[in-house]
Amino acid sequence: MNHNAPLPLAHLTGNRPRVLTLAQLREHGVSASEAAERPWRQILPGVFLLHAGPATSEERLHAALLYAGRRGAGEAMITGLAALALYRFASAPPLLALSHIDVLVPGTRRLRSTGDVRIVRAHTAPRSLEVTGLPVAPVARAVADAVAQLSDAGTVRRLLSEAVRSGHCEPAAVVRELTVARLLNRPHVVDAVESLLAEGRAIAENRLYQVVRGYELPDPVWNVDLRIPGGPHLGGVDAYWPEHAVAVEIDTRAPRQGEDEEWSECVRKRETLERLGVTVVHITPRKLRDWPEQQAAVIRTALTASGDREPAAYLVVLPR
Repeated sequence: MNHNAPLPLAHLTGNRPRVLTLAQLREHGVSASEAAERPWRQILPGVFLLHAGPATSEERLHAALLYAGRRGAGEAMITGLAALALYRFASAPPLLALSHIDVLVPGTRRLRSTGDVRIVRAHTAPRSLEVTGLPVAPVARAVADAVAQLSDAGTVRRLLSEAVRSGHCEPAAVVRELTVARLLNRPHVVDAVESLLAEGRAIAENRLYQVVRGYELPDPVWNVDLRIPGGPHLGGVDAYWPEHAVAVEIDTRAPRQGEDEEWSECVRKRETLERLGVTVVHITPRKLRDWPEQQAAVIRTALTASGDREPAAYLVVLPR
């Protein structure tokens, strides 16, 4: 074959990633033998780079997806550090520095890691998000897949912190994925999770403060313990309006070991307070982040309705 003869691929040149599977080449009239005669390189099984020289980061990503998805049978998506780089995590290495591209596929796929592609299997695959035109795992799942490959405590802590601090997801979502991946038996991951939950609570408390101020709700007392005079400790709440007997509690529980016990304690506290005439409003960090006006309306409704209730029992309010 004349190497200078144009192949029917002119519309694939230009700025787009120049990677194709052998099946796609055949659709363009290029046989396997003709592909072998060109100055192209098979960079993954059945996937060709249509130019000389190294693949760009974008071409590596496209090639990884072509390799993982070439037989169909479920969606493949970028995950792990490569996904976090696409989400522009400052704490993730740039794509050029990554030795592997992690690709998430359904657990039923018979596919092996090869070259610079590492296959990650999901028992229940999440719905991908489109980032720079590529299917990418949600942040919480990508973080868990990245953490599974990391042993440096500082790096793990920075990834978890950025996921929450930058507003990509809530701490509970990250911890849920780490739990499913069975990573909470690793000491450096547990330490990072403790820091994550503390930081997530601080962020949520600040958002609650902004809701109260921004929507001109009456000032509560913040972060207090409630007690019956001369009696037992009833528990702490994030905000309390004594004259209305309305309490707000931010629900930052995460699916960790002992969740049933923690949830039972939460229910007991709420039932006890409500028997004493206190209205307890539970708000999640996500609702404070995504629907602050709605949460302000819920709190305002509880405060307004307090005038129609029987007076609550007298409680001692102490700083927490």
